[in-house]
Amino acid sequence: MVAPTTKRTPAYDVAAATPDPEIPTLTIEDLGILRSVDYSPDQGTVVTVTPTYSGCPAMREIAADVQARLSRAGFERVTVATQLAPPWTTDWITAEGHRKLTAVGIAPPSPAPRRAGPVPLTLSRPPSPGCPRCGSPDTRLTAQFSATACKSLHRCNACGEPFEGVKAL
Repeated sequence: MVAPTTKRTPAYDVAAATPDPEIPTLTIEDLGILRSVDYSPDQGTVVTVTPTYSGCPAMREIAADVQARLSRAGFERVTVATQLAPPWTTDWITAEGHRKLTAVGIAPPSPAPRRAGPVPLTLSRPPSPGCPRCGSPDTRLTAQFSATACKSLHRCNACGEPFEGVKAL
């Protein structure tokens, strides 16, 4: 699955710079949830986003922030629409997003597993990511969930530092 692409416009650039409320170092463009920014005289500016998962509590804040930023930039009649299909995947996080995650001590996700059909129930734990601080691959999972459902907690066995990791979806 390929990340969505759209034509760069002034409205797109304003929307793209909106920070993710859960990881403010990342923008919604870095995260890969910004699908498109379109304009028509009938509808005004329509920003389409795909949530990281259908129950993501940050979507309300993201929509309000996008609308406020575009309004401040002079765009009128701004609507934020949600698009659920195709579903978001961590593969849509940009290279810049991976760099920013590592810079703040969060392990970026590995490539998402390829699946066809329903998502299987997996009872085994995925491998722990490398340490974003020292780079050691010698890490261990300490908790399946972190501050958000899309992250897990780990500890580096080499440097001893705890860190979060973004789960591959």
